[in-house]
Amino acid sequence: MQDISKYLTVTALTKYLKYLIDNDEHLQNVYLRGEISNFKLHSRGHLYFSLKDENSKINAIMFAGHASKLKFKIEDGMKVLVKGKVSVYEPSGNYQIYVTDMIEDGIGNLYVAFEQLKKQLTKEGLFDQKHKKPIPKIPNRIGIITAPTGAAIKDILSTIKRRYPICETILFPSLVQGPEAHLNLIKQLQKAEEYDLDVLIIGRGGGSIEDLWPFNEELLARTIFDFSIPIISAVGHEVDYTICDFVADVRAATPTGAAEIAVPNLVDLLNLIENYKIRLNKSMLNQIDNYQIWLNKLRNSYVLKNPMAIYQVKEQMLDHLIENLITNMKNLMERKKNKYNQIASSYVLKKPQIIYEQKQNNLNKLIEKLEVLNPMSTLKRGYAIIKKNNKAIFNIKLFKPNDEIDIILNEGLLKVNILRVEGKTNDKGRKI
Repeated sequence: MQDISKYLTVTALTKYLKYLIDNDEHLQNVYLRGEISNFKLHSRGHLYFSLKDENSKINAIMFAGHASKLKFKIEDGMKVLVKGKVSVYEPSGNYQIYVTDMIEDGIGNLYVAFEQLKKQLTKEGLFDQKHKKPIPKIPNRIGIITAPTGAAIKDILSTIKRRYPICETILFPSLVQGPEAHLNLIKQLQKAEEYDLDVLIIGRGGGSIEDLWPFNEELLARTIFDFSIPIISAVGHEVDYTICDFVADVRAATPTGAAEIAVPNLVDLLNLIENYKIRLNKSMLNQIDNYQIWLNKLRNSYVLKNPMAIYQVKEQMLDHLIENLITNMKNLMERKKNKYNQIASSYVLKKPQIIYEQKQNNLNKLIEKLEVLNPMSTLKRGYAIIKKNNKAIFNIKLFKPNDEIDIILNEGLLKVNILRVEGKTNDKGRKI
């Protein structure tokens, strides 16, 4: 007989594939570029469309909450840049992208994308001052990530050589322009982590927004934010700003300015060392003078000049303490002795039998009183207790014919049904 236990249902397979895709971190933030087709605006504000290129197509949905933030109208044939996450729609088993951000694909939209990413990273706190690492004042080794040729590297190296020639520099050559440049920059950042650097400069010379765009990529910004070494960003000219500038620890207006921030001026440093030397010598002389004064005070102190006088005072204090101790011990012993004699002569210890007999007589009297109050003693004299519904009844008015009552005697219990009730009569002959 065929074993069907190894066969999955379509639902089970679809759920498993959805689980795999939903838990793949690479599919949680996906950036796609393509052309819109089969666009449909749902009555509830959701956008349904396909995103395609020359060879492939993927279904997409943008929910109303995100779609309401778009600044342009969606049409078939429009080229767009989208961001979202990939998941599986279980009823059909199709995978699709859930779009959260979309901009038109074109140079004019680079400014929109820049502002959107800047706003997002600002909200996440990547630009907060509390995350900025301080630049060391006296670096020994500086890393530089930029193009190996061009004005930027020449300006940085010449400035460092002029200001602080004893510092070691290491160049990590990278692409600084083009669609793959940001990945090359990230690769060099990861490589720089392996070196014992004090500070790192990353940047390039000026250019258009398209030329500088690799320094506006989100992945590069997050890599810089997580970098363990202080980073100085020097991208473009003084008027150029990139995401890299905001997320770095320090922004320099130009590559030359980055070099000036990274290293001190050797001449200024030598002057500073000379000033420190003068201040140190002065501080040491002041400290020596202070210790000399303190030593003279000790030499002339009463303790060193008259040590026997202090010893004699301590001896006298010891005598007083010994005398006080002896006196206190005698007083304590006397109080204990008096207390002992008082207890030994007490009435309780001398005549305990009399105390016992008194207590026994008091106990007997209490027992007699309890016997008098004991209801069982009353029953022994021929009386009875009548109860109705487990309550003692003392008034005949509370009985009615056919009531069930309990009559408790000295040696037993009677269960009785009342046939009739006759009570005492009043002055007029009526029964009460």
